[in-house]
Amino acid sequence: MTRDEAQRLVQAFMKSLGQASEGLNPQGFGGAAVGNAQLYFEYHADKQTLETSALIYKFRDAPKPGVLEGFRAEEKSGTDTGGGAVDYETENNSLFLSRTYASVPSEAAFREDMKRLTQASLVWSDEVMDRVASRVFKR
Repeated sequence: MTRDEAQRLVQAFMKSLGQASEGLNPQGFGGAAVGNAQLYFEYHADKQTLETSALIYKFRDAPKPGVLEGFRAEEKSGTDTGGGAVDYETENNSLFLSRTYASVPSEAAFREDMKRLTQASLVWSDEVMDRVASRVFKR
């Protein structure tokens, strides 16, 4: 996927939400609020891929031992990820469900993928977060 293709895809998605957007900024990043969900886009020029990430939780500090493992265990157990994968970004202490595109999907398929991803992230930030915290911290 070229940067221009990624740019057009993100712009079309944003337009479908009724939000005017440049799509990706010059550094290859973009974002959107989709209802109560937060969605981020990052174009990776070296791999020619578009990464889409729906926020689950932003930690103030690095997560306590066992927390990330608890989320990965949920993913392995089959908890719906909306087509994404658990992804922890150390540079911003944030946990996401992320999905990467190497080829350009149709705009309709991308909209549906983003809908599934954001819906799943809301479940993960609420129900899954509670389950993981209960197990890790034995509440």
